[in-house]
Amino acid sequence: MLDTKQIMEIIPQRAPFLMIDRVEECIPGESAIAYKNVCINEWYFQGHFPNNPIMPGVLITEALAQTGAVAILSLEENKGKNALFGGIDKLRFKQVVVPGDVLKLEVKIIKRKGPIGVGEAIATVNGKVAAKGELTFALV
Repeated sequence: MLDTKQIMEIIPQRAPFLMIDRVEECIPGESAIAYKNVCINEWYFQGHFPNNPIMPGVLITEALAQTGAVAILSLEENKGKNALFGGIDKLRFKQVVVPGDVLKLEVKIIKRKGPIGVGEAIATVNGKVAAKGELTFALV
């Protein structure tokens, strides 16, 4: 289990853009499982949407990407590098994520060639799929 401080030792994101709260499991270079506690006081709920707060899909995607970054950047050979988006494929949003939800984020690295790789990503709330797709990353 990794807490926020340990996560920040692996990935460069910081508040208010750090989108994962804890990592339950990490197999360096292979996979990671993380969680985001979605709270009403998140900065984005001020405008998305007043009287109907919904976590933006792009931020769910970012949370998944940060989870994948933990998996790939926890490899000793990748320490100090950054994982940038190279593409987003087959991403579908299946349900809204609202304050009070605990977002479970799972990413498995399914392809890797040099500095480019692909992660299979799934976000769930209470076992129901909220978002699912593939994220391409580039290590720099």
